[in-house]
Amino acid sequence: MTLNDLETIIASRKSADPESSWTAKLLSKGPEKCAEKFGEEAIEAIIAAVKNDRDNLTNEAADVLYHLLVLLAARDVPLNDVMAVLEARTAQSGIAEKASRD
Repeated sequence: MTLNDLETIIASRKSADPESSWTAKLLSKGPEKCAEKFGEEAIEAIIAAVKNDRDNLTNEAADVLYHLLVLLAARDVPLNDVMAVLEARTAQSGIAEKASRD
């Protein structure tokens, strides 16, 4: 499964019954709840990384990616837009790119 596949699944669940789909339930609570859940998962991934818990980090990273895509869907930001930004950033050094944002 690719991130594009997951994005498609999430989009299809936007109109699903919140009682039958975790994705629909999360999206029905609004972008703020989606952002909160993404933050929780990111913190759990950080903790797993700090503890050098490879298995848990792998699982939490999957949760982070899923919840990020849900958050993007909640704000109608296509994954392709994010990928375009990443592609543009690879055209220059990371240090130069970061300096241009500061």
